[in-house]
Amino acid sequence: MICSKHGPRAFQELCQVSRRFNGDRQVWHQCRRLAYQSSRPFNPLRQTRWVPSVGVVLAIGTGTLCYYGSERIGFREAHAEAPPAPVELKTEKPKKKKGLSKEDNRDLISSQHLQVKKSWENPGVYAWGSNSGKVAAPDSEETYIKTPRRIPYFDGVLLRDIKLDRTFGAAVTENGDLLQWGTNYSKDNPQPTVTLRGKDLVSVSISQDRVLGLSKNGTVYSLPVSQADQASGPKLQESSWIPFWSSQSPISYRKIQPKDLGWGEKVTAISGGLEHVLLLTSSGRVFSAAAASEEFPSRGQLGVPGITWTTRPDGPYDMCHEISTLKGFDISKIAAGDYHSLALDKEGRVFAFGDNSVGQLGFDYNAESPSIDAPSLLPIQKLYSGTNQQPKVTDVGAGGVNSFFTIDATRVAAPGESASGARGLGRVTADTWSCGQGIWGGLGNGRWTHVQGTPIKIKALSGLFEWDEKSHQAVPIRLAHLSVGSTHAAAVMNNVTHVGASDRTSENDTNWGADVLWWGGNEYYQLGTGKRNNLSNPTYIAPMDVLADKEKGRREEHRFQITPRHKVNIDGRTVNMEQRVECGRYITAVYSGV
Repeated sequence: MICSKHGPRAFQELCQVSRRFNGDRQVWHQCRRLAYQSSRPFNPLRQTRWVPSVGVVLAIGTGTLCYYGSERIGFREAHAEAPPAPVELKTEKPKKKKGLSKEDNRDLISSQHLQVKKSWENPGVYAWGSNSGKVAAPDSEETYIKTPRRIPYFDGVLLRDIKLDRTFGAAVTENGDLLQWGTNYSKDNPQPTVTLRGKDLVSVSISQDRVLGLSKNGTVYSLPVSQADQASGPKLQESSWIPFWSSQSPISYRKIQPKDLGWGEKVTAISGGLEHVLLLTSSGRVFSAAAASEEFPSRGQLGVPGITWTTRPDGPYDMCHEISTLKGFDISKIAAGDYHSLALDKEGRVFAFGDNSVGQLGFDYNAESPSIDAPSLLPIQKLYSGTNQQPKVTDVGAGGVNSFFTIDATRVAAPGESASGARGLGRVTADTWSCGQGIWGGLGNGRWTHVQGTPIKIKALSGLFEWDEKSHQAVPIRLAHLSVGSTHAAAVMNNVTHVGASDRTSENDTNWGADVLWWGGNEYYQLGTGKRNNLSNPTYIAPMDVLADKEKGRREEHRFQITPRHKVNIDGRTVNMEQRVECGRYITAVYSGV
């Protein structure tokens, strides 16, 4: 048989083969991941990992050989052919060493296990890309950080959120305080510094010159990036826990407050571009506001037809505007690019508005109307015309001048097709689509398109399946998270992970995380490959801590896998943490999040 991404039968055959190998759980999981990886374009980081260790083992242990190629091919039956010339198979030398503990042996046999272990033992932030503003490496004078490097300040630190520009960074600490750093924050002291305290922030967004933080109670704070502006600007009176007592805020900030919220309604999510910010409430309503000090949003990204600096209503320049066109739609997710906006409702409908100069809204570019100032419904159904599939958008992402959509496409009966005779009814295929500018590879479709209005499928992230042990069937592999920067992006796959290895399980039972793929612009080394060439196809990068692999004697390169959420002990306390990816403006980070 030939392993690929289609066909449950071949998955079953593969599983039967692996089960015959003495019921070894490690080999079983490697077989399943081999089938999953077979759908991807060739990548040396992956190829060297799985072909020798799984394919050869199966050949010797069961007399059956499973292999995969770099081309996209479907499952098919292998017919008898003339036997090839005998080939001598050489097995890998055992990596285990006598006298080592069970855990040390796991570190030796699995790079993925070692990565998970290191992420628990040494939480922190890895950053790479542009360092012109001393954000990726505050202690370095280097212009570029070519591969992942830890920021010493964050060693042992857990974060709720982080956002990065090449000239300033902002992060929310575990207790909800705001950290800022970079030359645009302070040229004299670019090191991370706590600025906004005691607000219990849960997430953060950045415009071109302001930082916006969302608190747990739904309050949105907006403060200037510059430390000097924070010190010299107007300061609000803050209430105290002491009755009838108030004091002046130590720094300048503003509050962005939507009007006429319902009982119990509050802001639950924010997403910002260079000049604007979107606010989503617990009732599914969407508001927009100006988010920059120097520029007023003028490309339709606020979603309010006709609004400009001169036509705006009386009141603060950053007052909230409810997007009336979206009333009646229960919006569940929002996303903002530099000058455009996306909104997704619970029914899977997508609304886009703002700048469309390179097709980032999902509509063909119109020179007479380069922007759309009212939310417009995307015709997602057209993408699946003639396929007998019913699409539903499950997530949206935006950044720079690109937009992304993840879609669950369900097989339905064609007109006149009998439900009893139709094959695969109800089967769900998970796809990822993109639109906008692809000249830097940001579309992820293998092409360098200047303008892409109609969304195009990212084949490397679409139509993927893996075998589910519980349901005994092939299930779609979706995206767990999509992070979009100015010109590059990263996708965290929702593939099966395992973090249950312990002293009570087999010495062959190792942990592994989720796959992460990267693509797009790489002028500032923001992809983390160590090279400067742009990539139009999603690819893997090396582990964050390459030295740890080398210390274990590994010569071949392995791919980075991100650690999923798990309860671990850190400094004597139990913390529910995970690793997360953040693509910013020509800079990237992987951090330990709570």
